[in-house]
Amino acid sequence: MTMPVDTLQPISWELSLPYYAAAMVFGYLMGSIPFGLLFTRWAGLGDVRAIGSGNIGATNVLRTGNRWIAAATLLCDGGKGAFAVLVADGTIPHLLTGTYPWGGSALAVLAAIASFAGHVFPVWLGFKGGKGVATFLGTLLALSPHVGLAACATWLVTAGLTRMSSLSALVAAALSPVFLWLGDEYLIAGAALLLTALIFYTHRANIQRILAGTEPRIGEAAKSA
Repeated sequence: MTMPVDTLQPISWELSLPYYAAAMVFGYLMGSIPFGLLFTRWAGLGDVRAIGSGNIGATNVLRTGNRWIAAATLLCDGGKGAFAVLVADGTIPHLLTGTYPWGGSALAVLAAIASFAGHVFPVWLGFKGGKGVATFLGTLLALSPHVGLAACATWLVTAGLTRMSSLSALVAAALSPVFLWLGDEYLIAGAALLLTALIFYTHRANIQRILAGTEPRIGEAAKSA
């Protein structure tokens, strides 16, 4: 569901703070689940951190040569971000109970930021996680489905033209705040801008390789593995 456009209203911090804290803690814990590491171990593929880039995300999982495990990682990394947002937004509690115990776009946005942080900096793995693209797209699809779909389409088009997963992720992330701003979804646009900056940070090595012309293209990493 599309988040409502925010209006300036007085905030009772004494009453709101526990809910904001709960949304952030829940979002972080959801985001910190290392699906890539868990799935590769369950499949008998060893520790994904010992191959390729050492990343726990779907792109590095693909370097094991198991496309199904990589696809499962992609879906779950995106799903955990979307789930955190939908719980904080009240959508899932509403479906279960018929009530909105939390509600409010601020809670959903905080859960989105926290779930992204949990994926990139999971406490269980010494704060060394994934690069956050799938989780970012999952939160975006939950916060603003039409913009989330536009971001996914941007990724697909860029990947089709360049065959570079990292460049596709950077372009999709960079355009997301623009899409949101044009749609008057300013609060979500601000959060997306922050997460986009973090995605560029986690992809700093990829950016250097792109500029140097040495970034692997889609399929090459899996073949070399």
